[in-house]
Amino acid sequence: MSVKHLVSLAEWTREECDEVLRRSKKLKRKLREKGPSRRLQGKTLALVFHKPSLRTRVSFETAMAQMGGSSLFITDREIGMDSRETIEDIARVMSGYVDGIVIRTFANTFVERMAAASSVPVINALTDSFHPCQILADLLTAREHGKDLDAMAVAYVGDGNNVAHSWINAAIHYHIDLRIVHPEGYAPDNGIVARARSRGAQVTLVTDPSTGVEGADIVYTDVWASMGQESEKDERLRRFRGFQVDGKLMSRAKEEALFMHCLPAHRGEEVAAEVIDGPRSVIFDEAHNRLHAQKGLLDYLLAR
Repeated sequence: MSVKHLVSLAEWTREECDEVLRRSKKLKRKLREKGPSRRLQGKTLALVFHKPSLRTRVSFETAMAQMGGSSLFITDREIGMDSRETIEDIARVMSGYVDGIVIRTFANTFVERMAAASSVPVINALTDSFHPCQILADLLTAREHGKDLDAMAVAYVGDGNNVAHSWINAAIHYHIDLRIVHPEGYAPDNGIVARARSRGAQVTLVTDPSTGVEGADIVYTDVWASMGQESEKDERLRRFRGFQVDGKLMSRAKEEALFMHCLPAHRGEEVAAEVIDGPRSVIFDEAHNRLHAQKGLLDYLLAR
């Protein structure tokens, strides 16, 4: 059997996404009713991180511990990817030690090269281009809150970044009415949008927040300046003025619409406190589901 990786959701099928969501739901229920599963007994997961993390690191390490496995946290300072040693050599060496590799880095090409050289599953835990693990948790959360993944409108408001790109890739597999609501100059990557549309994704680019959010089932946002963009913060604050998700903008969505955010959040910038801390916000359900979605993913890639 060939090794299965998660570089982006675009490389996966609808059936594979559904299977991870099914396993996530099952493992979450089993944890609550019977306690942790031990399906990854004896398995070891390496976490190779260029970027800082709260949810990603803790959820993967906890997932492995609850499922009977172990994890190793490794920073790039220790291994020097493509400086001290090539990514390909690192992947081949680590493949002889561990059962899976999670990588959180900047360039998506690092994940692609790691996966091409690795004989064990490689998981993209965030790059500048994609954040597939986050979207799996988001889909799980939306479904738990009664949303039909094949009949929901999602308004993503803000920067056309890695999270936006992964929502676009999710729309390849699910019949999502996806609106990317962005300021001029901050649209998602044209190539990613075009490839998704060529595979049937319904993706609309909108520059007017009120229009984009109208009738949405989910309103989603992210920070305006991501890691590595700190020098652009002042300019982005100016350019994104008018794109804050506040009570007025949420009122344009359906009455039962959910508010989602991948976190960390900056209250008073991309989202008003009245929304993120309000009754329609499911941000902590979403954050907690990172654990359960990660468990479903690891179960699918490492235990099958």
